[in-house]
Amino acid sequence: MIWLATFVVAPSPEQLRLPLGMLVIFGSAKLLDEIFERLRLPGIVGQILAGILIGPSVLGWIHPTPFLSRLAELGVMFLLFRVGMEIKSSDLIKAGPQASAVAVSGVIIPFFAGWGLLWIWGESRIESIFVGAALVATSVGITAQVLSAKDLLHERASKIILGAAVIDDILGLLVLAIVSGLAKGSVNLLELGLTAAFAIGFTLVVVKWGTAAMGRVLPRLNQQLRAGEAQFNAAVVLMFALSVLSVYAGVAAIIGAFFAGMMLSESVEHRVHDLTQGVTEFLVPFFLAGIGLHFNVGTFRSGRTLVLTLLIVVVAVLSKFTGCGLASLRLGRRTALRVGVGMIPRGEVGMVVAQIGLSLGVIAQGIYDAVVFMSIATTLIAPPLLSLTYREIAERKPVPVEDQPSII
Repeated sequence: MIWLATFVVAPSPEQLRLPLGMLVIFGSAKLLDEIFERLRLPGIVGQILAGILIGPSVLGWIHPTPFLSRLAELGVMFLLFRVGMEIKSSDLIKAGPQASAVAVSGVIIPFFAGWGLLWIWGESRIESIFVGAALVATSVGITAQVLSAKDLLHERASKIILGAAVIDDILGLLVLAIVSGLAKGSVNLLELGLTAAFAIGFTLVVVKWGTAAMGRVLPRLNQQLRAGEAQFNAAVVLMFALSVLSVYAGVAAIIGAFFAGMMLSESVEHRVHDLTQGVTEFLVPFFLAGIGLHFNVGTFRSGRTLVLTLLIVVVAVLSKFTGCGLASLRLGRRTALRVGVGMIPRGEVGMVVAQIGLSLGVIAQGIYDAVVFMSIATTLIAPPLLSLTYREIAERKPVPVEDQPSII
């Protein structure tokens, strides 16, 4: 024992930080995921609540760090990449006109609803505009995770939601650029126009010709490459390449990841789906728990801030639901209901807008906390509502053979 002790060195806090942090986040997220699924509740909500539980507001075990933020970004990139591989570009093109109407309506109504609420509340014009901007963009990662987990990506409403979320991201970028310009005192219309044209052009080119191009290129790569899992490696390279290009085009990296998956949807081998699923399963809990880590219980210490926060949450839910639902009402009430609910979550998008406003010094800390809480609240509200609105379809789906009860 004495001989063994000489070789056993107590680990330093620095050595423990990474494995222990990963253990706590991943383990707690998956534990609550399992508990919620057993309670017939969306597991995604459990993973977000795990972040709240272990975060600064409750147990204080884990605090948000740049590393965790980057891990979360990587997780949502792989999530959208996997979702893209389940969607054909032709389906997205068919949903284009309806998705465009949903996106435009889902931007205009929330923006002016948020602006109006803060103006009535007595806040400054620029603060009111920033809150309106925070209510504009949808966090497609949350909705995509729910629809993918329930095998509902091929439903008409799901395709409209995904298409609208892509367009929503472009429109949200333009709104944020205008609002940020107003905060700085000037708006560069030429730069804004070029950004819009580049983003729209990039989207149209990838959606229209990307799948056909990959259908020709991928078989040739398969013949030439010799490294292990060559097709998966090529797919991941494409994902990162399009993520970089999408950022240069002015849209979020996750949109590029989604496009990459969609380009590969009709030509990639099933093995690539399995490998992508494994990586996604590992990384997504860091994205979901990361949202919960930003929860700030101090938001409720002031009665006035508490009331404003609750009002912002109500306006955020109703404005997106109404705007997107009305725009798809001609497709039927059930489809409109699903589309309206699917566009509700703001997630990390609302928090980014709030962070920009805070860094520019144009919104107060209380408003920032209220917007962050709204982002988390809408993210928690959407999954149960989605499960409810899609319940009829989910119940009609056949049970896989391996899940059917044995008659022996």
